[in-house]
Amino acid sequence: MGRMSKESEPAGELPAYAERVLDVAELIPRGRVMTYGDVAEWLEEGGPRQVGRVMALYGGAVPWWRVVRADGHLLPGHELRALDHYREESTPLREASRAAEGHLPRLDMRRARWDGRAGTEAHN
Repeated sequence: MGRMSKESEPAGELPAYAERVLDVAELIPRGRVMTYGDVAEWLEEGGPRQVGRVMALYGGAVPWWRVVRADGHLLPGHELRALDHYREESTPLREASRAAEGHLPRLDMRRARWDGRAGTEAHN
């Protein structure tokens, strides 16, 4: 999978930390997610903001919709694109209440969150 061929990415080498973050994003199984903080903890380096920055700058070349906010809200500005991916991959969602702005569902973090262990055990 060639990350450097994406037009949205700057020319040249990716920073080493960015490369590691993107590698983790590619490990997340279909239908599962990790938070920005989970990725940083898995790498034992950086924090949620650093992971978010990497995803904002370089994430278009990987399954960006699998690296998410801890509260389960969809990424602002990309909600509908992410929602299409979640539905295609059967990622667990919590339907929005009628009072919710935009009536968009949230991720069901209890069921969708992946702990980074080997294997892609199915969720219920």
